[in-house]
Amino acid sequence: MQRVDTLSCGYKIVQDDKAFCFGIDAVLLSAFTKLKKGNTVFDLGTGNGIMPLLLNAKARELKSSHGAGDCHFTGLEVQPCAVKIARESVSLNNLEEQIEIVQGNICSVREIFPSQTADVVVSNPPYMVPSAAKANSTDEKTIARHEVLCTLDDVVGAAKWLLKSNGSFFMIHRPYRLAEIFSLLGKYRLTPRRMQLVYPKINQPPEMVLLEAKPNYKPDLKIEPPLIMYGSNDEYTSDFKAYCGSFLN
Repeated sequence: MQRVDTLSCGYKIVQDDKAFCFGIDAVLLSAFTKLKKGNTVFDLGTGNGIMPLLLNAKARELKSSHGAGDCHFTGLEVQPCAVKIARESVSLNNLEEQIEIVQGNICSVREIFPSQTADVVVSNPPYMVPSAAKANSTDEKTIARHEVLCTLDDVVGAAKWLLKSNGSFFMIHRPYRLAEIFSLLGKYRLTPRRMQLVYPKINQPPEMVLLEAKPNYKPDLKIEPPLIMYGSNDEYTSDFKAYCGSFLN
């Protein structure tokens, strides 16, 4: 069943309970991503278009406070139903000039877009390999959560294809796949520059990792302070709320 939700930034988004609604990982990736004035931004696996909406809101805030903004966002999505609702969200917010939703597979990015056209590439890709996949209620959820139509190698390779020489790739993933992530970044000559681990609670293992990588950059990885989501009262910590800012509903 489809519904229209209002984000904390004021934008409206169409969501479909039968497909895949956005989660806190999109909020974290938006907060972690750095934008500059006039950036061309690509979102690989945009789903219902949550990342372009949140990042456009971020560019809007930066424009008013630091003179940034005027960015253009392209969301690439393979699933027709997700493309349809993402385009509806763009239209609902009158953002057709700022956001374009393109239907296509990440594996085919070289046939869809020219190389070195992006200042920023972001991705909240499927986390799980097919062998670890659990049955989901719909094919849409399976594709969104598991590497059915693209692999992590495809995502990193697509990011490298799109990025300009001074661009940045931002991704959120699971910490247990960090060894594979670093290996693939090396394969495509993307140098890890920033990393931040996200913990559900202070006494629990990390559940997510945020990464920034740049093409052919000197090795100089900065480890950001750990981010703790929940306190002992099971409410968001003050640090987490400050980190997410206006992205957090």
